[in-house]
Amino acid sequence: MTTSTDVLATDPRAAHLAALDWVSGLAAAVPEDRMAGPTPCDEFDVRTLLAHLVTTVRRPAAIAAGTDPLAAPLVSEDVLDAPADAYVAEAAALHGAWSGPDAVELLDRTVRMPFGEVPVRVALWVYVNETLVHGWDLAVATGQPVEADPALATTALEVARRFLPAEPRGGPVPFGPVVTPAPGAGPTEQLANWAGRRR
Repeated sequence: MTTSTDVLATDPRAAHLAALDWVSGLAAAVPEDRMAGPTPCDEFDVRTLLAHLVTTVRRPAAIAAGTDPLAAPLVSEDVLDAPADAYVAEAAALHGAWSGPDAVELLDRTVRMPFGEVPVRVALWVYVNETLVHGWDLAVATGQPVEADPALATTALEVARRFLPAEPRGGPVPFGPVVTPAPGAGPTEQLANWAGRRR
């Protein structure tokens, strides 16, 4: 299992694609009558959460294409009519973008992220975490199973604890205080709790 001490030396592509696949399954199962419902991510209802998740696909797609990931807006408003379908389609397309012969070489290049410039492999681990946390948001909001693959979520939690300290939170750090996990919480829920999420 990957640990936080060696994560910078690893290839995050398989973890990222696994996270995308998990959320694609959740997105595909969201009924239309739940789209206006609330989510644990206070600023989004289900529809806008899905449209934000589309952005979290478009940004790594831009990295793979060698363009600026931050050109994609926080919420992909162009897909608001059918955000779940858009997520499933664009997440599937991303598999091809990261499997080409030049993709490995991309991992050690530098890319601009909201918090500064980092190697692409670090950026992808950030997107793994964001995908899983928002997947948990979506699962809770729509009454679906909240746990991704345990090994994947455990690794993501280790990464999150390294790159997102427990303090400070709020202000320039766009995460709430760490939430104590409920007894028996799985690693995906623990990851969401680390990001300040609660049911």
